[in-house]
Amino acid sequence: MRALLTVLAACLVSPAASAVTVYAAGDIARCADPDPRWSGAAATAAIISAGLKTDPQARALALGDLAYPHGTLAEFTSCYGPTWGRFKDRTLPAPGNHEYATPRAAGYFAYFGAIAGPGYYRVQLGGWQLYSLDSNLAPAAHRAQTAWLREELAKHPARCTLAYWHHPLYSSGMKGNDARMKDAWQALYEAGAEIVLSGHDHLYERFAPQDADGRRDDARGIRQFVAGTGGAFPTPFLWTRSNSEARDSNHMGVLKLVLNADGYDWEFLAAPNGETGWRPDRGSARCH
Repeated sequence: MRALLTVLAACLVSPAASAVTVYAAGDIARCADPDPRWSGAAATAAIISAGLKTDPQARALALGDLAYPHGTLAEFTSCYGPTWGRFKDRTLPAPGNHEYATPRAAGYFAYFGAIAGPGYYRVQLGGWQLYSLDSNLAPAAHRAQTAWLREELAKHPARCTLAYWHHPLYSSGMKGNDARMKDAWQALYEAGAEIVLSGHDHLYERFAPQDADGRRDDARGIRQFVAGTGGAFPTPFLWTRSNSEARDSNHMGVLKLVLNADGYDWEFLAAPNGETGWRPDRGSARCH
């Protein structure tokens, strides 16, 4: 298993000196949509496709719940495939709870193959280390994943680190905070990571840098983005969590991150809906 993870990482290394762009969202393709070519997933896929066309180094990060309702191989093929599947070879996925509606997430692993690893893996993009984690694991497997994460963080120290998984530690949406990945957040915090990406709540939210206990920490904290806006039905905000800085539940879209050598730029790119006067959330920050 460790040899496989090492090979996967080596195959996806980009030159350390160059900036790399990633487009991220979760909660994507619904098989209930009458025609996947005209769905919310198609709209967000069009945004990413345009970006990938002009930038051969760019990647898509798929943040779980990729094929509704059960994550079967047939659903991936017929619903995800015509939309986000168009850039499958440039996608770095993470599984969500709907993938596990099929036992052992068999459809997810069959569709993505080797890149999915055992559910978690590390890649390097430019000068950044990226960790894709599985937030659906049973306790023993979860402990093994966390031990692997700590070991990898120690072996691959980096100025800039990003991690992504499906269930957000913090969310102002109807599903709310989910503590199952708190130990992973703590490991990343201790290693000086910059960003965590999640989905699950079907909305966009940006938090100020925080520690694993939800305390604001501008010096060492991790900034979390929730981007469950990949094409599935929207869900509302219920209450505003501490340190929430930007919120949007009215648009499908993707989070664009430009990963620079010493920092990052972010912008939420909304799918067109005829609205005028809307201003996207955008900003920049330096790595620790």
